Amino acid sequence: MAAEIIMPKLGVDMQEGEIIEWKKQEGDEVKEGDILLEIMSDKTNMEIEAEDSGVLLKIVKGDGEVVPVTQVIGYIGAAGEVVETDAAPAASADDLKAAGLEVPDAPADQAVAQRAPLADDEYDIIVVGGGPAGYYAAIRGAQLGGKVAIVEKSEFGGVCLNKGCIPTKTYLKNAEILDGIKIAAGRGINLASTNYTIDMDKTVDFKNSVVKTLTGGVQGLLKANKVAIFNGLGQVNPDKTVTIGSETIKGHNIILATGSKVSRINIPGIDSSLVLTSDDILDLREIPKSLAVIGGGVVGIELGLVWASYGVEVTVIEMADRIIPAMDKEVSLELQKILSKKGMTIKTSVGLEEIVEANNQLTLKLNNGEEVVAEKALLSIGRVPQMKGLEKLDLEMDRGRIKVDDYQETSIPGIYAPGDVNGLKMLAHAAYRMGEVAAENALKGNTRKAHLAFTPAAVYTHPEVAMCGITEEEARAKYGNVLIGKSSFTGNGRAIASNEAQGFVKVIADSKYHEILGVHIIGPAAAELINEASTIMENELTVDEVVQSIHGHPTFSENMYEAFADVLGEAVHNPPRRR
Repeated sequence: MAAEIIMPKLGVDMQEGEIIEWKKQEGDEVKEGDILLEIMSDKTNMEIEAEDSGVLLKIVKGDGEVVPVTQVIGYIGAAGEVVETDAAPAASADDLKAAGLEVPDAPADQAVAQRAPLADDEYDIIVVGGGPAGYYAAIRGAQLGGKVAIVEKSEFGGVCLNKGCIPTKTYLKNAEILDGIKIAAGRGINLASTNYTIDMDKTVDFKNSVVKTLTGGVQGLLKANKVAIFNGLGQVNPDKTVTIGSETIKGHNIILATGSKVSRINIPGIDSSLVLTSDDILDLREIPKSLAVIGGGVVGIELGLVWASYGVEVTVIEMADRIIPAMDKEVSLELQKILSKKGMTIKTSVGLEEIVEANNQLTLKLNNGEEVVAEKALLSIGRVPQMKGLEKLDLEMDRGRIKVDDYQETSIPGIYAPGDVNGLKMLAHAAYRMGEVAAENALKGNTRKAHLAFTPAAVYTHPEVAMCGITEEEARAKYGNVLIGKSSFTGNGRAIASNEAQGFVKVIADSKYHEILGVHIIGPAAAELINEASTIMENELTVDEVVQSIHGHPTFSENMYEAFADVLGEAVHNPPRRR
């Protein structure tokens, strides 16, 4: 079916746009990402890229025409496909009533057409896995009127609630509290004693209580939405049945949301009981004197900071030239500098060759000849898709990940795979969206794509780090000349008043249209502030439009505004640029 090309809405105030020039003509082959045409709104000119590949079948609105936003201006489809553009519009409810015909009440938001009742062991959707992608998919499917089952082998909530996002944030709050104790005297708060101890039994128990509250809440939501719950490992069969123990259920569609597991490396000594994974260390009830962190990614840095705040000697070993190498280089180096001041030792551009255990301690031998001695080590080199239970499916794979299309559908029609198992964005909030999209497509047919380009990401250190879009390095490689705006928290009133005047906000924009390409933050509340940037970018606001907004004072978010203004050279609280 031919895909519509519409007049885009380039800003919140845009009502119409003028077509300056079509860059492709009817009959031309078009690839996704090709420039189709140039348009002009009241504020800017913009080149419009193709969202699909095919042939430009028909141009509905030509050069020079002014077209309201969201109106169809052309069609892309398969060669030879006929586009019907002159069909009479469907009669409205008012037209039918005027003709004396009965009009049924509009149906609720349900996607399942009228059909014979399903058997007791038959479901519109079977979701395998109860993590963020899975439980979101199950509830969305139920909201749309589907009969839904969910299969979970252990605890609902997946890695995020049980072993990842939530437990680590519980521990990181402890680190933040300890930072507060250290600065209390300077703020006029004289504690009776600055001596404190860490009760790891209470720490672990509190973490477990937080996890239990949230996982229980997920199961309650599933029950409230009348989702059938099956406990146990689900073995998925090619005929779209799922076997749980001795029971087998049948699905019209299957959603594989099996998540991920800890990645491991094959080096001598890695199987020592003193080498912990991120799953293990969250249940550690004793504080080691020293900890070697293998891998300087998000998990390693967050958990390394937790133990450093408890007084543990922490050494991070990272193969890349900086920690968390996926983030903007300038932000990464700033975080590394701050963490070093907090007492963490960070070794970059170095690999691990062997681990030797002796006298209840570890010696980690590095490929540069150095050795790191520690009581325990944390293996945190990332995660890989969890494929247990999916062995019977002949799925197309991509480097160990299930390959999916924009609709989250796998190479097997009717089987979808949102979340960590497809490796596109291994983040809980991205999994939420992918699960939601998979459920809608499973019930409605493939109508909705998962747009993940502006998914925010955060590192919950102190200060926090967050990003959305592409880095400066990526932007310069793709666009050449770009505009950079920065604003430091050292001049932010609330940051100074809060003893959190570290870091900055950085905005990257293209030089032609002032399109926002990336926003990067290191500083207080960065994980909260980045959601504003994500919303701005998703709605395609330009820098010029953002600076028309007013941010409250005194707030951390003022610094976001200042960084956008600095892109244009208009930041009031930045010193004048050298000319």
